[in-house]
Amino acid sequence: MSLPERLKFGIFMAPFHMQNENPTASLQRDLELIQHLDRLGYDEAWIGEHHSGGWEIIASPEMFMGIAAERTRNIKLGSGVVSLPYHHPLMVANRFALLDHLTRGRIMMGVGPGALVGDAYMLGITPATQRRRMEESLGIILRLWTEDEPITYEGEWFTLREARAHLKPYTRPHPLIAVAASQSPSGMITGGKFGATILSLNTVRFPGLIPDHKKFWTIAEESAAQHGQTVNRHDWGLVLHVHLADSRKEAIEQAREKAGMYQRDYFEKTLGVESDFKGPRDQIIDYMVENGSWCVGTPDDLIAHIKRLDEESGGFGRLLLQATEWGTSEQVDHSYELVARYVMPHFQGSTKSLDVSQKWSEEMEPFLNSLRSKAMDVAKADYLARMKAGSKTKPSKTKAPAKSKTKAKK
Repeated sequence: MSLPERLKFGIFMAPFHMQNENPTASLQRDLELIQHLDRLGYDEAWIGEHHSGGWEIIASPEMFMGIAAERTRNIKLGSGVVSLPYHHPLMVANRFALLDHLTRGRIMMGVGPGALVGDAYMLGITPATQRRRMEESLGIILRLWTEDEPITYEGEWFTLREARAHLKPYTRPHPLIAVAASQSPSGMITGGKFGATILSLNTVRFPGLIPDHKKFWTIAEESAAQHGQTVNRHDWGLVLHVHLADSRKEAIEQAREKAGMYQRDYFEKTLGVESDFKGPRDQIIDYMVENGSWCVGTPDDLIAHIKRLDEESGGFGRLLLQATEWGTSEQVDHSYELVARYVMPHFQGSTKSLDVSQKWSEEMEPFLNSLRSKAMDVAKADYLARMKAGSKTKPSKTKAPAKSKTKAKK
């Protein structure tokens, strides 16, 4: 395997919620899920920013991350992603520096151009300009965090006049920066340009086509070299749709209805993404599992899927589970628990020494058992010897001296 010694596990939370559900309760479930993952030992959670479409209802990842940080202890929280063309870069730099201090370094900044065309349209932004504006903004944010001199800059869509970040980040020189990449190579190019962590959001397979992760990573390396940067594939994150249960049949039946709604009503109807599967909605999950786009099954199925992704990609460093609600709250929580109990240890080496210890004990069992038997024989012999010695030296019974009947003279 090309995976690191300890693969990181996390989630990518857009989030996705059905429109017929109470949004207030949905957001509370999102926060409770982060708490659940923190208790289970997940490494990180990435929180999205969206403003249209009706499904993804977190408009400010920073606000959500701040509340989640107060409810958790260890899990790191990242924006997944903040859409840089929607914000002035000085505001983004200052908000994340503040959050970095408030969380004592538990935040990460994932950036992107903005995924939903509806968001850009409402803001009066031409979609064709978004990638370029994102790169311009990210360059300025990094300068604000690392340079001490004031910055005056006339950009394509923003202006800075003697600007500086008066509060530098808690993390030096700055929090982890991640760039989102989807089907096109542009995200890999941008990630390489800035030497950033890269989050590949789509591992969906189309007929006869396996995502060429190795080629995409080469693009990132070439872009990094052109700009005097380096990228590390052990920082690279792949996002995968996962739902686990105690059996594969159980997992598929739990997720069948809502996974079909998710694919057809969100990706196909809301986003207009073409799908090559035209069959009934309740059969979508069978198709996506069969072609390897989704992993719905058991911990063993996910272990095998990760190994396949490792082979296809040449190695990565973090696996991010796409946060969905394909089952009941209890079923979803159980799915994450199964990952933590049985999949994480396989790729983090946390049970290796336990296995070695158990096998050693098993191999040594005849010898150790003989020592135990000898010890018991010695203990038994000692006990009998003490009992025998005690019976020989047992004192005879004697009468106590009689009390004098003479009264003391007055």
